Amino acid sequence: MAVETGRPAKVAASGEHPARGRRRGPGAPRPGRLRRALHTHWYAWTMITPVVLVIGVIIGFPLLRGLYLSLTDADEGNIGRTIGARTLEPTYEFIGLDNYAEVLTGDVFWGRLGWTAVWTVACVSVTFLIGLTLANMLNRTLRGRALYRIALILPWGIPAFVSVFAWRLLFAGDGLFNAVLTGGGVAGIDWLEHPTWAKVAVIAVNVWLGVPFMLVATLGALQSVPGELYEAAEMDGAGPWQRFTHITMPSIRAVSSTVILLSTIWTFNMFPVIFLLTGGGPYGSSEILVTEAFNLAFVRSPREFGLSATWGVLILLLLVVFAVFYRRLLRKQGEVW
Repeated sequence: MAVETGRPAKVAASGEHPARGRRRGPGAPRPGRLRRALHTHWYAWTMITPVVLVIGVIIGFPLLRGLYLSLTDADEGNIGRTIGARTLEPTYEFIGLDNYAEVLTGDVFWGRLGWTAVWTVACVSVTFLIGLTLANMLNRTLRGRALYRIALILPWGIPAFVSVFAWRLLFAGDGLFNAVLTGGGVAGIDWLEHPTWAKVAVIAVNVWLGVPFMLVATLGALQSVPGELYEAAEMDGAGPWQRFTHITMPSIRAVSSTVILLSTIWTFNMFPVIFLLTGGGPYGSSEILVTEAFNLAFVRSPREFGLSATWGVLILLLLVVFAVFYRRLLRKQGEVW
């Protein structure tokens, strides 16, 4: 008994704990959080440092450069350039937020933003619905399922510009679509020359390009749902729609919310489809924000690099705001990412 009662007293007097070792005195400095993280996870930090440096050079520097140009009056007449053996120094000046005021007070930005929002919502919603429907069909046992999967994923393996050029031939005045319409006794449509039909065409092409991604992502999520849940629900008398709404959708919510976010960002900045299919026409009716920024910098004369950079910064801010609100919405629903 003397040994048993004496050991705790010794431990209490020395300030030690048999499992924790020596305690830090009240005056001893505590290491910083960053220092502890570096000391504990030094291997992980070593592995990601090269990636962070590369991303900083490839993305960080152009981003900061674009932000700076958005605060200047840079155009093709005052930028630095080399003509033969002669080098001209840049003469553009810092003008603060004048470019932002010019863009935000004009009608062009808000018109392009409205169509960009419609284009994004239409493409993402239709793509998700078609991808989810096809994934449910391919998640069942049927003959030739592997062949169907390859056929539906094939558009994903074709370069986007090749697909767009093929669709452009189909939408041409003498293309396949008008041939089918005229063969059925219906007048042909100026798909790429009419403002409304041009918008329908670009949405259709982008949906065709985006369905394979949605299909693969949602199919993988569906295959991870335990079959016992469906069997138990069926035994309880739940119908197909009830099983879909109460088991399928809640089970794939984490994956579907992520792919919807990614698809929204990609579609919002989907430059190739608009530029290669309609060129923003007719009369600028199919221009979205990113194509307008490109035209300001590389197509129209004089080329306005400062204004183009301003459009780019505003596009980035819009996507950041959307991502923040989307994340908060998911957190309220119990999804954390």
